[in-house]
Order: sequence, then C-alpha cells, then structure tokens
Amino acid sequence: MKIRRLVTAGIAVGALALTGCGSSASSNPSADKSTDAGAAASDIRIDVITHASPGDSFWDVVKAGATQAGQDENVDLHYNSDPDVGKQATLIDNAVAAGTDGLVVSMANPDGLEKSIKAAVSAGVPVITINSGLDQWQQFGAITHVGQSETLAGKAAGEQLNNAGVKNALCVIQEAGNVGLEQRCAGAKTTFSGTLTNLQTDNTDLAGSESTIESKLQADPSIDGILALGGDMSGQAVKAVDATGQKITVGTFDVNADVVQNIIDGKLLFAIDQQPYVQGYLGVTGIYLKVLNGNDIGGGQPVYSGPAIITKDNAQDVLKFAQGGTR
Repeated sequence: MKIRRLVTAGIAVGALALTGCGSSASSNPSADKSTDAGAAASDIRIDVITHASPGDSFWDVVKAGATQAGQDENVDLHYNSDPDVGKQATLIDNAVAAGTDGLVVSMANPDGLEKSIKAAVSAGVPVITINSGLDQWQQFGAITHVGQSETLAGKAAGEQLNNAGVKNALCVIQEAGNVGLEQRCAGAKTTFSGTLTNLQTDNTDLAGSESTIESKLQADPSIDGILALGGDMSGQAVKAVDATGQKITVGTFDVNADVVQNIIDGKLLFAIDQQPYVQGYLGVTGIYLKVLNGNDIGGGQPVYSGPAIITKDNAQDVLKFAQGGTR
C-alpha cells in the first residue's frame, strides 16, 4: 500500500531535514506540513463498493457524495458496484489485492460479504459500511456504519400512514433478499395500526413493477395506501394509482427530484430520506481520516444519516438540492 510506505519515508526525510537545517525548517512549519499532507493524501487509494443496480438514482447520489469527498481530500478514489452479492464480494477481494488503503462497502446481503470483509480487515485494510449493514458492521470488524436504522425509519413511515388514516396498505419491496428493505416493512408494521402486506417487485424492471402494483390494486379495491421503499419505485406506484383512478395514499423511502416534485404536487404524501449523499461523503472521509491520521469516527457507534422526513411543508426547500443531485 503506497500510503504506508510514503508516510514512513516522509518521517525519515522530515527527521533529516530537521537535523540538517533546523532554523529553516521551522521558519514556516504550517506550509511544510500542508505540502506533505497533500502529497500523502494523493497517494491514498479508497475503494467504494456498493450493491447498486445500473441506473438507480439513489445510488447516483451516493456516488456523487463519495466522488466529492474524494476530490475534497485529494485521494485516489475507485467506485464500483454490482447487485449480485457474489460479484460484489469479488470486487472487494480485487480491491484488497490491488493494494487499496481502505474500503467503503454497502451490505444489503451481509452473509454473502462476511468472508471478504473480514479478510480485508485481517489484512489491515480499514472498512466502513454504509447504507446497509447496521446490525453486522461491528462483528465484521468495520470502524463504523454510516446510514439509518431501517427499523426506526420504518416505524416513522408507519406513523405517517396512521396520520393519513390509511387502513390497508402495500409495502413494495424492490430488491429480493435486501435485509434493509425487509426491516423497513417490519418496522412499519410495528407502528401502523392497519394491515400492511409485502409486495415483491423488481427495481431493474420498473415498467413490469408498475404492472405488478396496478394488478394488485385492481384485485383488491380495499387497498388505500402504498409504502414504496425506493424513490424510483415510488414513481411507478404513482403511475399505477393514476391508472386505476382510485384514491390511494402513497408514501416512500428515499428521495430524488421526481419524488420531491411529486410531494409538492400532492401525488406523494411523504418521503423518508436517509440522505445518501451523506453516506457516500462520510464513508470516504472516515476512511481518509483513519488512513492519514488514525482517527476512528463514531466512537464505537453508528453515524446516523437519517431518517429525515420530507412532506409538503419542507419539500420546496429540498427540491433545489434534489435537482442538483445531492439529496
């Protein structure tokens, strides 16, 4: 790993400089320190490896946050993703083999990544988990987890449905096997006083998912609510409701510009925002601080990026950021 060799060499060179010309080296210590830190930072390689599917607007925002952090800290940033857990594990293994100085990983399927993450930690590579993996990050050896408690976020969504008077709702799960999404539905069921039924769809087939939701609504006219678990899927739920002509309350998790506009237009009641930009940005920054300065952020606890609840009351304030790709 280049950064470790560079820091060692930098210490040796610094010692020689102080011995040979002490008065000159101390004449402007802040400038010398800044130059050395910049050189070290540019040699730090950080790999961000997520379970994102191609074209998912949520993960575009995570990537934007990670990319900005990489630019701000002047590190060598590599972003890769694959929704297949086996392929995601291979990406982790490849990054370690390539000499990465730190990993930022989302764990939608923790069991499938456990071996690779533990191997990275054993090899001395610091890991921060983001988005998914709140219950496993400590046992896998990560520094911290940046995200939200999906159970608590689900409970907040259930309360929103109650406030709207919903009695019979669908909880639309767009990624099979994603434990975080399942926790959202389970959390909502603990606070929602009505009936909440899980409905499986596919985030890689939005048109097909719209048809699945529409068919379910037509088959059961008593359904008066939908809880979508992703911003893109919420758009399909809105279209399905429009197609049936029924009066159905729709809420969602996660945010993009279309979601915020739909809240403003009254097509969505609320959005539970876990602030993905924050997850990407703080994940990379946390690894940077660990490698460069030995910092462990979080104090042994997760770093919460959400949930933030967006309704018609504050949607206009969020819209400009969503349109800019940072919310």
